[in-house]
Amino acid sequence: MTDPIGPSTSAIPNPSPTTLLHPRREPFEHGLLPMQKLIFTDPLQALTSLKQKLVSSSIQRVDSAALADALQISLDHARLVLDTLASVLHSESDPLVTSRFDDVDSVGADLLDLILFLYIQSYKRLLPRLHKDAAAVADVWPSTSAFDGYLSALSPLQLVRCNTRRFLPSQVDEEAHQLSYLQKHLANILSLLSESMEGEGEESLVISMEGFEHLGFLIQFEDKGSDGDFLSQAAPIFANSDPDMPAVPVPASQVLGWLLQNIASSLEHVTEKNPAKENGPPSGSDQDVVKASPSVRSPCFIEGVSKSSYVKQASDLKNSSLKVINCHDSVIYILAPLRYATIYGCSDATIVLGAVGKAVRVEHCERVHVIIAAKRVCIANCRECVFFLGVNHRPLIVGDNHKLQVAPYNTYYSRLEEHMTEVGIEATINRWDDTLELGMIDPHNSLSHPAGVSDAQAESATRLDPDHFTKFLIPNWLEGESTGSTKDNPFPLTDPCLTSQQKNQNNLGEIKQILREAPLEENLKRELSCALHVYFRDWLYASGNIRQLYCLQSD
Repeated sequence: MTDPIGPSTSAIPNPSPTTLLHPRREPFEHGLLPMQKLIFTDPLQALTSLKQKLVSSSIQRVDSAALADALQISLDHARLVLDTLASVLHSESDPLVTSRFDDVDSVGADLLDLILFLYIQSYKRLLPRLHKDAAAVADVWPSTSAFDGYLSALSPLQLVRCNTRRFLPSQVDEEAHQLSYLQKHLANILSLLSESMEGEGEESLVISMEGFEHLGFLIQFEDKGSDGDFLSQAAPIFANSDPDMPAVPVPASQVLGWLLQNIASSLEHVTEKNPAKENGPPSGSDQDVVKASPSVRSPCFIEGVSKSSYVKQASDLKNSSLKVINCHDSVIYILAPLRYATIYGCSDATIVLGAVGKAVRVEHCERVHVIIAAKRVCIANCRECVFFLGVNHRPLIVGDNHKLQVAPYNTYYSRLEEHMTEVGIEATINRWDDTLELGMIDPHNSLSHPAGVSDAQAESATRLDPDHFTKFLIPNWLEGESTGSTKDNPFPLTDPCLTSQQKNQNNLGEIKQILREAPLEENLKRELSCALHVYFRDWLYASGNIRQLYCLQSD
């Protein structure tokens, strides 16, 4: 049966006035893959057929081979689907989440979780509001490719001119958009989770408590974390089930009616919290804006840092997710363990992310050096950026990218290995140069796409020349009284990078020795020392690095 169910007209338990339903952000922000074969014209029909095919094969957990065969995609793409699903699953105890890197295929994905993951590939992201004076910013980003006509609207330089805070969708905007998507598609989603019972009509479709729990992939309730809480505990539909007896399946139409009531209440609450305004909220000049969200559901924001240095420690971050947005000409240190991180619309900056256990997304950045220790990273629509990576899974490159470079991870701080262990990153596995490129066109946005380029592959990244590889030093005083056991970069370096690093160290040692042994009188040595000091000071000012000293010493 592929017809969507309708809400029941029978009595439906009223949603609690103090309990609000929220979409889980993670699948929508980190779980969408720009693969045309994952997007179905009629997702209900296609996924019902897929579910029946796999169930008839007695498959409850789906590995890469079975998925590749069912969707007619490559094994690499099937593995990418499983890896991405693992990064956004709601249950930390699921075998796909807890399995080691090499065991993913033998473990496979739960069939219903996979079906929900494939369904939301039809989701369209909320776009930034257009600037009222588009001509005023049109000259900032010159058109050099067929894609610039629509991607340039989101380039970092234009975001500076347009003021990101006014034109990027807010968290409330995005939540309302996601709720509306769930409201529209919930009947289809419940049909895919339902089981058929004897009888006729909609009442023959029922949802078990186990099936209902899979909705935790997409929704959660007010102030409930995305892990560890059973969704059915918040649902009065199953509240009267005898704890010593298996819960009785509930008609899918009744579940639909109850959830639609909750979504309507939540949408009304969100709308009241964020009344629509033509130009968005007023904002001042581009000063640093650092916002910690009051709820653990929402990320912490570092926004608008310009010509400065900024440091966040583990003790400073109460949220497990972080977004760095619209930061320019700055150095940002995030020395903390995280689950998710997003870097968006930054330029001419260096950004260090300590340890990210789920996924990192870097998007619409230009001339940024990003130093990341993470399980997964996705790079989208970036230009002239260098990524120093310590990653357990293949870096994913999508969209319109130009002149990207990748290199091995090149730094450390004293608690790095402690943070990596906390979030499950393995230092022995680093796939920094094993990139996987998908399409240039992102089907999850609503922008118009140039004709004839829908199947074009994203430009790949090149390896950084080992002669340009250098160790990035994080000042010891940034960590304050917090000390750990890490004394060096935990990720192994390639032989060319090790050779380059040793060569630089040897050159520095030789210069120091030459200066120490120079046959100069004391007054000439003092003059030489002063000259070196002056040249170094001039370099600090010319490069802008002098700001780091001032900013970091004042912290």
